[in-house]
Amino acid sequence: MATNCKLDEVSFKIVLYNPEIPANTGNIGRLCLGTNAELHIIKPMRFFINDKYLKRAGMDYWDKVKCFIHDDWDSFISKYPNNNFYLCSTKGKINYTDIKFQKDDILVFGPESRGLNEDFLKANPDKVITIPMYKEIRSINLCNSVAIVLYEALRQIKFEF
Repeated sequence: MATNCKLDEVSFKIVLYNPEIPANTGNIGRLCLGTNAELHIIKPMRFFINDKYLKRAGMDYWDKVKCFIHDDWDSFISKYPNNNFYLCSTKGKINYTDIKFQKDDILVFGPESRGLNEDFLKANPDKVITIPMYKEIRSINLCNSVAIVLYEALRQIKFEF
């Protein structure tokens, strides 16, 4: 499959808000590299960026990942005031496939143990999207969630990385 990749453009921005598990972040970094997406990490995080598990999961790709670390949400979003953003949560009512994604949208995922803050979700109800899942499970793995939503967004833009 041919792609139209421009080095100065990215497909999407993936935001990990307070990530807790270095291997998840490493896997998501590798996914970002493979889809020409940027990875943005909002502090605090429960590991150091040079963590061996993060590097192992990211394999020998980690140094090529477009990764940016931000002190808080406000400092992040102030850099991208014109981008659409979506908050990915099990508490959402809008199915992720009902969104019309555009190149350079921001996809936000919360910490593995608790997800995004409910006050944040309530303040942005039209931005909260979810992945449908069977009632017997609380959530699916963060890496899987990012991959599912990111690849739907890419499909919609015809995989123009």
